[in-house]
Amino acid sequence: MSDGKQRGLVIVFCALLLVGLLPGVATAQSGVGGTTVVGPDETVSDINGIYGTIIVEGTVAGDISGVAGDIVIREGGIVEGDLDAAAGNIRIGGTVRRHVSSGAGSIHLTETGVIEGDVDVGAGDVRINGRIGGDASIGAETIRLGDQAEIVGSLTYDGDLRGNRDAVAGEITRDRSLGPSLLGDLQPFASWIFTLNTFVFNLLLGVLLLGLFPRFSDRVADRVVTDPVRTGLVGLGTLFAIPILLIATAITVVGIPISIAGLLLFLFVLWIGVVYGRFAVGYWLLSRADVDNRFGGLLLGLVLAVVLHQIPIVGGFVNFVVFLLGLGALVTGLYTRRRNMASASGTAPGETPAD
Repeated sequence: MSDGKQRGLVIVFCALLLVGLLPGVATAQSGVGGTTVVGPDETVSDINGIYGTIIVEGTVAGDISGVAGDIVIREGGIVEGDLDAAAGNIRIGGTVRRHVSSGAGSIHLTETGVIEGDVDVGAGDVRINGRIGGDASIGAETIRLGDQAEIVGSLTYDGDLRGNRDAVAGEITRDRSLGPSLLGDLQPFASWIFTLNTFVFNLLLGVLLLGLFPRFSDRVADRVVTDPVRTGLVGLGTLFAIPILLIATAITVVGIPISIAGLLLFLFVLWIGVVYGRFAVGYWLLSRADVDNRFGGLLLGLVLAVVLHQIPIVGGFVNFVVFLLGLGALVTGLYTRRRNMASASGTAPGETPAD
C-alpha cells in the first residue's frame, strides 16, 4: 500500500474512533464511547449504547437506555421519555418525564430532581431528596429519604430504609424479593466493561500508530526513556497552555469555530499521548529483558495501565505521569520534525513528517 493510501486510512479510521469517543451534536446519540454530553441548548432524540459517562444538561426528547459508568442529569436537564439503564452511578438533578427503571451502584435523586412517573430500581445505595410522581419500587442495601423527598404514590422496598417516611403519600411495604443481591455486583461489573472498552480502543489506536509510523513511534519511546523530566514538563505545559490558548481564541465570535475545531484536535492529541506514554513504558520494560517488539510493548503498557487503575490514588498518579510523558514526547517529536523540515532545503521523495 502506498504512503498516501496508508495515511488516508489512518485519518478515516481515527476520525471514526473520534466520533465514537467524543461528545457530539446529533439528533441521536447511539453507540460505544467515552463520554456523551447533551449541552444546555441542545436537543437529541435518544441516547442509547455503552458509554463511560452520560451527561444531560439540555433535552433528550426520547429515552436514555444502555450501560454507562455514570449517568448525570443536571438541574435544567430534561429526559422526555424513560431512563432505562445500568450504571455505576446515577444522579438526577433535572427532570425525567416518564419512568426510571435502572440498576446501579448508587442512585441519587437530588433536591432539584423530579421523576414524574414510576421508579423501579435496584442499587447498593439509594438517596431520595427530590420528587417521585408515581409509585416507587426500590431494592437496595441502604435507602435514605431526605427532608425534601416526596413520593406521591406508594413505596415498596427492601433494605435498610432510613429518614423521612412521611415523604411517602401512599403505603410503605417491605418486599424481601426486591433485595439487591443481583445488583450488588453491578458497579464493579460495569467498571470492568468500560475498562475493557477503553483498552480495546487504545489498542486499536496504538496498532495504527505503530504500524503506520514505526520510526516516529520509536523516537517517541526513546525520548520518554532518555529525557523523562524535560519530556514530562513539556507534557504538563501543553496540558495547561493549549486550553488557555483556545479560550483566548474563543473570546472573539470569529474564533469560536476555530476553538471548537482546536478542542477536538487537542482531545485527539491527548488520546494519542495516553497511548504513546503506555507504549513507551511497555517498550522500555521489554527492552530490559532484551526483547525488541513494538506491539508487545504496546500490549504490556496497556495491561499495566489497567492494573495501575485498580490501585487507589497511587495508580491514578502513575498513569497520569505516564500520560504526561507520552504527551510531551509526542509534542516534542512533532515540533522537532517540523523544525528539521523548515531548515532543510527539501524533503526526500516519499518522506513524510511522521516516518
